[in-house]
Amino acid sequence: MSFFEEQCPEMDRYLENHTSAEPEILKRLRRETFQKTTQPHMISGYLQGRLLSILSKMSNPKNILEIGTFTGYATLCLVEGLSKDGKITTLDINEELSYLPKKYFQESEYSGQIDFQLKDAKVFLKETEEVFDFVFIDADKENYVEYFNLIKPRIKSGAIVLFDNVLWYGKVLEEDPKQKSTQIIKELNEMASKDEDFENVILPLRDGLHLIRKK
Repeated sequence: MSFFEEQCPEMDRYLENHTSAEPEILKRLRRETFQKTTQPHMISGYLQGRLLSILSKMSNPKNILEIGTFTGYATLCLVEGLSKDGKITTLDINEELSYLPKKYFQESEYSGQIDFQLKDAKVFLKETEEVFDFVFIDADKENYVEYFNLIKPRIKSGAIVLFDNVLWYGKVLEEDPKQKSTQIIKELNEMASKDEDFENVILPLRDGLHLIRKK
């Protein structure tokens, strides 16, 4: 649950009641995530999932990169908008939990377009020659700035980049944060807003979603 949902749960329910329904496979995945994981709040969830789906459908990307798979909910939202010959590469290092996204990826009608890799994203980005037109990052916050720097040469003009949890439960308002993750998130938000190669907006959805577009 996010900082904003805690402040006004009634509004969150209203928004969900007036948002397009999630596919049945996502309902089942969301339920199983809450049943079988110790940190189910890490899932993208209903509202953010529908936003990811719409953004993907609007841009119709051919090559998506996701850093931080968790149980695969966001992956299955993003793949809805992929071009017919497109691919999504989703990266995570949690081998113990990997059975869950694998299960739902195999069930999905888009199974042939999902490349799930248990690999460190920094290593992947340093090795790959691929160019991406959509990137979603919801992983270890202390590496957000490094991820931003590493993806810059790997995205084309017009590409969409999304960072999750960029309001960090309101901690970004702290003048001199002691927590390293808060410092890094604040640095990322500052960098993205001042980089002349990009245009950006922070959406106060759940725990904050930084939407960045390469010019």
